[in-house]
Amino acid sequence: MPRALVTGPTAGLGRAYALELARRGYDLVLVSRDQARLDALAAELRRDHRVEVDVQAADLATSEGIDLAAGLVRSNARPVDLLVNNAGASLAGWFGTTDVADEDRQLDLLVRAPMHLSDAAIKAMTGRGRGQILNVCSVAAWTPRGAYSAHKAWLLNLTRWMSWQYADAGLQVTAVCPGFVRTEFHQRMGADVSTVPRWMWLKAPKVVRASLDDLDKGKPVSVPSLRYKVLGALARHAPAPLVARAARRGR
Repeated sequence: MPRALVTGPTAGLGRAYALELARRGYDLVLVSRDQARLDALAAELRRDHRVEVDVQAADLATSEGIDLAAGLVRSNARPVDLLVNNAGASLAGWFGTTDVADEDRQLDLLVRAPMHLSDAAIKAMTGRGRGQILNVCSVAAWTPRGAYSAHKAWLLNLTRWMSWQYADAGLQVTAVCPGFVRTEFHQRMGADVSTVPRWMWLKAPKVVRASLDDLDKGKPVSVPSLRYKVLGALARHAPAPLVARAARRGR
């Protein structure tokens, strides 16, 4: 069976990826800080889908946690065929008003962790001549919205380059850029999303299925749903001052 490693799988998009990949017959490696939730999810997946599930408790905002996860990705004894860099969080305050130590943790989680895990995956997968990497980015990567959007822009650009650079080596690399998704993400960061229109919300299972299908097709970037394809195109091509004003109104 193919084997996938998913970071941040205990809630939200990560949980949806774990469920969908198990449904598709993947054995799984699940990496998260929360051992209890990892164990509960692993038991559910084994029971419902009859797949092998390994768990690793690791804080991907720390060097130690990143090294643990990267070691699993590099393993030749139990190769990882698909890496899903999903683990993420955000801060409710804007850069310049937050504690810079919290910003450091965000930088490690959203940039250093996927960079190190992608590096480990590329080196392992090119040696086998096949493999897939899916990096969870955001449509925020195309808008000026503080440190979070800057981190996602960095990951989006690296992912697009990896997709082109390593295609001839048998790798498929995709950045998925969803918009608002109904998960725990905003509640956990303490953000008020009461003013976000209902039409802007996506369902996690649909995002996951669309992005995995785009990955299999070799697309460098996946933007699930027509509404966000349109909004993303506007953000990329509209005059910069107009995009900046729209981003400010979204605060």
